[in-house]
Amino acid sequence: MEYFSIGSFFGSLAIRQRCWTKSRRRRHWIHPIVAQRHQKGQFHTIYNDLRQDPFKFNSYCRMSMETFDNLLLSLHPHLNFMDTCMRRSISAEQRLLVTLRFLATGNSFASLHFEFLLGISTISGIVCHTCQVIWQCLREAVMPTPKAEDWLRIAEGFYQSAQFPNCIGSLDGKHIRVKKPPHSGFRYFNYKQYFSVVLMALADSNYRFVIVDIGAYGSTSDSRIFSDSRMGERLRENQLALPEPRRLPGSAGPPAPFVIVAGEGFALSPHLMRPFPRRDLDERKRIFNYRLSRARRYVECAFGILSTKWRVFMSSIQMNPENATLVIQACVLLHNFTRIHDASADADNGQNMATPVIFDHSRTGRPGAAGLAVREVYADYFCSPEGALPWQMEAIRGSR
Repeated sequence: MEYFSIGSFFGSLAIRQRCWTKSRRRRHWIHPIVAQRHQKGQFHTIYNDLRQDPFKFNSYCRMSMETFDNLLLSLHPHLNFMDTCMRRSISAEQRLLVTLRFLATGNSFASLHFEFLLGISTISGIVCHTCQVIWQCLREAVMPTPKAEDWLRIAEGFYQSAQFPNCIGSLDGKHIRVKKPPHSGFRYFNYKQYFSVVLMALADSNYRFVIVDIGAYGSTSDSRIFSDSRMGERLRENQLALPEPRRLPGSAGPPAPFVIVAGEGFALSPHLMRPFPRRDLDERKRIFNYRLSRARRYVECAFGILSTKWRVFMSSIQMNPENATLVIQACVLLHNFTRIHDASADADNGQNMATPVIFDHSRTGRPGAAGLAVREVYADYFCSPEGALPWQMEAIRGSR
């Protein structure tokens, strides 16, 4: 009778593990295909040709050559590395181009590997590092902390574009699809039945992002995300440097506070306006909801422009939530950067005009008396001769 030894079993298992590890060892210091990067890689074969055709360059990088050069000038000190005795470094131009191509197409790192002839792990490191550099270098330049004069400029823009006075921004949340992180349960699983992180953004009338909060769990409601964010906390504690209340144009009534417009998923407050509930709407309430939706659409349009330009948002971002947050941060800043430098190239048209979203989130609490009073002030103003629009009655009748 033969006896089986536990020690011999684990010994044979270790031998098999060593044989497997040996067979998996790297066979090339640099793979022969990757070694041809300088002769056949996409950067070295078409980059100079793209610079001869501004239209093709814009289609490839989602920005003009002038904007690309300005961006490269800002990031170059942080993307330039020294050559070593082992290998040549990857230039700052190529690092930026690889990152922009990933953001503009949403292609996998494996796909970019065959295009640029760079290692998959190398591309992953380049994209994450460049996105981090973009956030560090551009944040103060293209999305600075607003001051009182900035809020006044934003309010003037909303009054001219949407005829909503004292409005300092349009607020909404966008779910960014990500792959399910391991051991995360259903924290990232949202009411739309997929895994996501949330981009909470405040936009102005030029479709630029003023303040953003990125990375909240997809399962969390918009109202809770905003309440827990630094933006919501500073708004509650009156630390956003908002201007003093002022009278609405042409009105002799009391001064009205500056407000943010948002959807049904947010809680009403003196500085945050949401529409009247859809039940038992009279003509006055319907007019207020219509006027609010005209101002609220700007953040929806900003999200539409963001997703159209940076198509990495069109599919699930195959990264862990931390790296996906870096990608979202970079795209938000690049959105503002190109809106500033490529205003003519990003002319707004009908395809970017999004329809306001009706949320399914339930309200998180009863609105305060102060918020109700402010909403009544605006509702009365929009029905008064000073604040009414000539076409608002036809608009609300046509929407029934």
